[in-house]
Amino acid sequence: MENQSLSKNLLDWLLVGLTGVGVLVLICVGLAVKNWSSSLLPVRTIMVNGEGEVILKPNISVVSFSVVSEGKDINALQNDNNEKINQAIAFVKNQKVDEKDIKTSGYNLSPRYIYNPKIGQSSIDGYNLTQTVTVKIRDLNNVNKILGGLPGLGINQISGPNFSVDDLENYLSEARQKAFQNAREKAEEQASFNGVRLGRVVTFSEGSQGGYLMPMYAERSLGKGGVMDAVVPTIEPGSEEIKVTVNVTFEIK
Repeated sequence: MENQSLSKNLLDWLLVGLTGVGVLVLICVGLAVKNWSSSLLPVRTIMVNGEGEVILKPNISVVSFSVVSEGKDINALQNDNNEKINQAIAFVKNQKVDEKDIKTSGYNLSPRYIYNPKIGQSSIDGYNLTQTVTVKIRDLNNVNKILGGLPGLGINQISGPNFSVDDLENYLSEARQKAFQNAREKAEEQASFNGVRLGRVVTFSEGSQGGYLMPMYAERSLGKGGVMDAVVPTIEPGSEEIKVTVNVTFEIK
């Protein structure tokens, strides 16, 4: 009798345990299904696009200039090239350009070969030396003076100016804010037309675009009373429209 009672108790405990496990499994499955269903996109959604535009005004100009020299005497070639580039750097510093914004971006010395058809061989006939400096000009009023003054100092190659801004992210942030506001206004308008209400934001994405800042040139002469007796370009940095576009999907109720 005692064995039968013990067996019955063990069976009861086993049934209770299995029931508890079953309940726990059902709870876990229910939570998983709930989480999975909440991760799905709502059936009723509306997708709109928005645009935000900001006028960007450049505050930096980047100019690169070089001295390109050639000659047979390598020492004389280097001395002449270095003297010209050093004078140009000193001139740029006098135009209120900080040392941290002046960088030597290239120093290329290469032999120049000549082919002798009589012996079928090439030999060094001289050397080419190109030394390049890149300058970041933060006072745009000095761009024309620098461009106009460099050739008289022996600079025979100039590239630029390339205009940009040092706080582009601030412009993008402002345009982005306008774009998302524009998207929400469009969605609210469409929702009101169709008798529904906007819910949460389901998905969104962004794309930005903007052109390059291109300078405009015009020539004028400073005359003998100016900084230099040369015709220098008048530089107009202009402006550029930077645009951010967004796509936003809203739940509708």
